[in-house]
Amino acid sequence: MDRLDELAIFVAILEAGSLAGAAKRLRRSAPAVTRALSGLEERLGLRLIERTTRNLAPTDAGRRLAEQARRLLADYDEALAATGTDRPLRGRLRITAPVMFGRKHVTPLVLDFMRAFPDIRVELVLSDGNLDLIEEELDVAIRIGPLPDSGLVARRVGQVARYLVASPGYLARRGTPSMPEDLAGHDIILSMARPGPPDWRFLVDGRERVVRVTPRLAVSHIEPALLAARDGHGIARSLSYQAADDIAAGTLVRLMPHAEPAPLPVHVVVPTARLMPGRVRAFLDHAIQGLERLAVLRA
Repeated sequence: MDRLDELAIFVAILEAGSLAGAAKRLRRSAPAVTRALSGLEERLGLRLIERTTRNLAPTDAGRRLAEQARRLLADYDEALAATGTDRPLRGRLRITAPVMFGRKHVTPLVLDFMRAFPDIRVELVLSDGNLDLIEEELDVAIRIGPLPDSGLVARRVGQVARYLVASPGYLARRGTPSMPEDLAGHDIILSMARPGPPDWRFLVDGRERVVRVTPRLAVSHIEPALLAARDGHGIARSLSYQAADDIAAGTLVRLMPHAEPAPLPVHVVVPTARLMPGRVRAFLDHAIQGLERLAVLRA
């Protein structure tokens, strides 16, 4: 086995946290990854990773080797990039994004990218769940909300606010709430994108307030919730980009901006920045530039 390949597998094991995770990330079989690690340890005469039934942890020697291996692999990638810039990019690229954000803002970026790189095949997976990049063999993800601690590499490209919205007609009939506790007297439209209690959070004078709502209408996706709000059926909560067009058109009104909770960050995420294929790096650069220019991500 190529010595650089051996080091790449070793570093991938540490970053993925498991032999199986490294195998999926590298698109190799688990036995091949295990053999590579065992061969490296035997050749060095050192144990590099402590294995338990639940996780893997590098030994002191493993940590030292990993640090040097990452520098060496980065230098190797840079050398290849410097000599291979004239080769056309090709292959498959798998991208995931939230459904509505993907439809409105990621799809145009993907289409522009495909025009620039005609030899790259793109699979765009829209899902409001945070799909596992390794398990699903995804190259790039756009994520809205706080990121869990993981080995993933993320670049922040903006943020979105959390709005309360209602139609002018509804507010004319029922009045306009000015504080979170006023919602008790209103019809609520709840979007249940993820399981959890029907709580709406607010930030008033620097303190968080939690309001348990009883929805008159509950839906599993934001788009029918916004449709119901436009039709005058109550007050809905949405992310700022989801309601931006309606607010600009006057079909929905933003309520209680003084009580909105903290904005949610938006990130572009990749499994690892090391040994990144050229097609992935090209789309990453393209997506970051495009998303950072979006006015809806400057909430």
